[in-house]
Amino acid sequence: MKAPENPKNRTIFICQGTGCVSSNSPKIEDAFVKQLGNAGISDVHIKLTGCHGFCQQGPIVIVEPDDIFYCGLAEADVPEIVDSHIRNNKPVDRLFYIDPKTKERVPHYKDIDFYKHQQRKVVLRNCGHINPEDINDYLQVGGYKALEKVIKSMTPEQVIEEVKRSGLRGRGGAGFSAGMKWEFCRRERATPKYIICNGDEGDPGAFMDRSTLEADPHTVLEGMIIAGYAIGASEGYIYVRAEYPLAVKRFKIALEQAEERGFLGKNILGSDYSLSIHVKEGAGAFVCGEETALMASIEGKRGMPRARPPYPAQRGVWGKPTTINNVKTLASIPVIIANGADWFSQIGTQDTKGTAVFALTGNIANSGLVEVPMGGTIRDIIFDIGGGIPNGRKLKAVQTGGPSGGCLPMSFVDTPIDFKSLTDAGSIMGSGGMVVMDDRTCMVDIAHYFLSFTQEESCGKCTPCRVGTRRMLEILAKIKSGKGQKEDIVKLFALAKTVEAGSLCNLGKTAPNPVLTTLRYFRDEYEAHVNEGKCPALVCKALIAYRIDPAKCICCGLCKRNCPAEAIQGAPKVTHVIDEKKCIRCSVCLQVCPEKASAVFKTTGGSR
Repeated sequence: MKAPENPKNRTIFICQGTGCVSSNSPKIEDAFVKQLGNAGISDVHIKLTGCHGFCQQGPIVIVEPDDIFYCGLAEADVPEIVDSHIRNNKPVDRLFYIDPKTKERVPHYKDIDFYKHQQRKVVLRNCGHINPEDINDYLQVGGYKALEKVIKSMTPEQVIEEVKRSGLRGRGGAGFSAGMKWEFCRRERATPKYIICNGDEGDPGAFMDRSTLEADPHTVLEGMIIAGYAIGASEGYIYVRAEYPLAVKRFKIALEQAEERGFLGKNILGSDYSLSIHVKEGAGAFVCGEETALMASIEGKRGMPRARPPYPAQRGVWGKPTTINNVKTLASIPVIIANGADWFSQIGTQDTKGTAVFALTGNIANSGLVEVPMGGTIRDIIFDIGGGIPNGRKLKAVQTGGPSGGCLPMSFVDTPIDFKSLTDAGSIMGSGGMVVMDDRTCMVDIAHYFLSFTQEESCGKCTPCRVGTRRMLEILAKIKSGKGQKEDIVKLFALAKTVEAGSLCNLGKTAPNPVLTTLRYFRDEYEAHVNEGKCPALVCKALIAYRIDPAKCICCGLCKRNCPAEAIQGAPKVTHVIDEKKCIRCSVCLQVCPEKASAVFKTTGGSR
């Protein structure tokens, strides 16, 4: 590649989101400081940032204005970068990203598929580009301009109208109009009023809210202050689970900095409006993502939902009018106010405006944090941004919406990403989880996995959720063990519909989604488990027996040498035998066998 010119005042951006921090990115920052000092280089700036989104490639370092993207770094790589790239303008090729499709190294950040297919970011617009612990960085990209506009030139009613016109719908999962929610609270006469940011992100594999709070806490805070002004709140809370220590730390820093600059506290920006905001750390209960359970937790009570009405806008925390918005909803507010409702409403679809943020995980080449305009398809995310399914496997299903979302088959890959389309397909938008599954996935096992989570996290207040999910889980375990009967499939469906219809809160109502959608789209797998005693995906261990085919075995002995249970016996150059009583069905023998493509190891249904 052509070496960059020798620019002065280079900046080295070092990701210090949770993913990169866990891979020792703080030590990499220290190494850069040391090496630059030793080299006598003083015109290069080092800046820590939050998450870039491409979490699996961490630790990530970007050198600007060269647009050079380094990934998977170690401390030992830093001297070479400083000597070769910073001093001699020769970027270090071996540390570039490798494209999973072409297998070529890609030096430039903007040329990587994961990034170049995400061009219209709203929520994540600053993530990875600013120092989340320095308010000056936020101010340099237009931070708090929207708040200043609101305080100095807009009435609360005008703010609400602007948000309503934008078409912004809540990003916590329900998709209710944010502007209307604010308006309902504004109309209430009781005081004081409260604004709450719901950052209680408990979905397995989800990290959208955490990453936003870590990378750009001021944008969420600015959105909270604007929302508080609009509804007339004098006090606010951000509810974040204690398992997010870095997010908590950075938001607290943002609170202090904003108050020092007059953006928060008494008489904000010299006006008559005052607002105080507190951080409430949750104990990790999944149910506290539900707004009424969250409010109970803030009050010091056990986090359990209550029936509605009255809605939080009428009687919320401490019995007073309250507005609760998700992190992503509030992060969108400053952009809407700064650029106008018309600008925001041009992004997305007629029914669902703006963008969607997903945590893309599972059997995918490029996993990480993704933001796309509403209306794009699942295919766009999986194959363009995500790079497709690795190792030549095929896409089997995708689950959207977290553990309460539905599992959609490959035939739904062109489904538009919006609230209605996903709901019609049997899934949900949810808060933004997206799990990709390849053709090795057992859908009965997946349904069991997700239901295990929601059942364990059930608060137990209502019988349909508390008892119904337990009975469903028992039936799924029975089917997985090879003991299922034909009537079990019918019972499972009936129970799922009962839990869906009778549960008190939306967490209970959506808990059956993985079961209902796998029954709807992958019923043949349930029937194979029950009628044939077979797991087509070779996942359910009770239904698998590994046997060596003498006609195909080349007698290499690899299976015996690698078996962790010492279940394989046989002399050299003689076909070996697997002791099924010792076999733990780990599939290591199948993986190491050089003839596995020829089906040396046969699998059969377990005994019923």
